[in-house]
Amino acid sequence: MPNYRRPKPCPATVFFTVCLADRTSRLLVDEIDILREAVLVTRKRRPFHIDAWVVLPDHMHAVWTLPEDDPNYSDRWGAIKARFSKCVRLAGRAPDVPALGVDGGVNPALRKGQVGIWQERFWEHHIRDQADNGAHVRYCLTNPVKHGLVDDPEKWPFSSIHRDIREGRWAA
Repeated sequence: MPNYRRPKPCPATVFFTVCLADRTSRLLVDEIDILREAVLVTRKRRPFHIDAWVVLPDHMHAVWTLPEDDPNYSDRWGAIKARFSKCVRLAGRAPDVPALGVDGGVNPALRKGQVGIWQERFWEHHIRDQADNGAHVRYCLTNPVKHGLVDDPEKWPFSSIHRDIREGRWAA
């Protein structure tokens, strides 16, 4: 197994992309309440600040700022993904994931006894400065337009843009 070396600046601000195994699924928006609960429980146990977050049908983007004394974002994502998977499964709404991947090999989502809902890993980018932060927050909030889901970021219901508008922090 690869040994990933990740930078550990404190406090860290990090941009993430997290995807479902089935990129044609709508599970994240169909089960948004379960996802929100998974995030809420995780944040109560291991706090972090959400700078931006957008949930699309099959993937999500987020920018988090982590506390100085606990910058471990991998454990937080693991907890969110595990709780979401468990609750979706218990509710009887877990998707059937084929045992074979698109290339005919074993579906990587089924390794290590996983439920098969999520891609095994996530993508992260450590924010370097204010300009980088602004670019990644904008990327999150405008991503539903990029994917053709809406023509205006404010029309997408599963986004922190609504919080930012209420707090006067969003200007298109």
